[in-house]
Amino acid sequence: MRLKNNAVIYALSANQDLAKKVADCLGMSLGGVRLSHFPSGEIMACPTETVRGKEVFVIQSTCPPVNEKLMEALIFIDALRRSSAKEINVIVPYFGYARQDRKSKPREPITARLVADLFATAGANRIVTFDLHAAQIQGFFNCIEDDLSAIPLLGHVIYNDKSINRENLVVVSPDHGGVNRARKMADKLNTPIAIIDKRRTATYQPEVMNIIGEVKDKDCLIIDDMIDTAGSAVAASVALKKAGAKEVFIVCTHPVFSDPAYDRLVSSRAFKKIYVTDSIPLDSRFTTSEDLDITVCSLAPLIASAISAINHDSSLSDCYLDFKD
Repeated sequence: MRLKNNAVIYALSANQDLAKKVADCLGMSLGGVRLSHFPSGEIMACPTETVRGKEVFVIQSTCPPVNEKLMEALIFIDALRRSSAKEINVIVPYFGYARQDRKSKPREPITARLVADLFATAGANRIVTFDLHAAQIQGFFNCIEDDLSAIPLLGHVIYNDKSINRENLVVVSPDHGGVNRARKMADKLNTPIAIIDKRRTATYQPEVMNIIGEVKDKDCLIIDDMIDTAGSAVAASVALKKAGAKEVFIVCTHPVFSDPAYDRLVSSRAFKKIYVTDSIPLDSRFTTSEDLDITVCSLAPLIASAISAINHDSSLSDCYLDFKD
């Protein structure tokens, strides 16, 4: 996957390790970045070498602290545009504010659209995301937007994990909105699916109403786009075990893991194994804990393939070819 000579890859502060892996996959070094803060807290972000006429790829998740990472990206994009970069492609492994994609109550903002507008206004020509919370968010962008899926990668890892008995496995959607995601994973693993029918209480706590599908004496694999505070995930696991499930696994693209996620996952012992990607770097508590079995599947090969496809004007669908079993 060699890129053309005019391509350069930059990493801001959110995904340094992931970006280095991407560069290694492409046989390149990362471009130099000047990233600093003024005493007032304002951010300075700019390249340290010329980008005139270059096809630039910037890797930056807008993960916690979301506003800090978002401003880093916007300021750096503006610097690239003002430095005459030929094309600015921003790889956003985790797109923050994606859950604010509609007005669920009067007077609420649609912040996902606002952030999409900010990227385009700053000067991004293309945004590449992974498993947006809602696929319709792609329509918010006034520049090219490619939403790739980590399901082929995650499914490939799970398919080849000998600790999972796929003959007894059921893929579970934690809600009605995730059925399409569950179906894709089930097709990958050749398993049936089940659906958890849940609602939010007046205090926004998840409440499982019913389970659609057969889970008794089955191993269950819950699939979701993200795990935030782990409240919904743990509630789903408890409901499945009450319904007779043997073991419960969970897989998600984005391990947000906001507090109190760690305490909930450890104290509940809800999952035999957790599969995530490195779209968001994990806190050391999760990587060193003896109470949690977490497998991190790197997005680096998928991102490298996407960068190569964009650079050579080829199909992004080919990015998934390496994960066919």
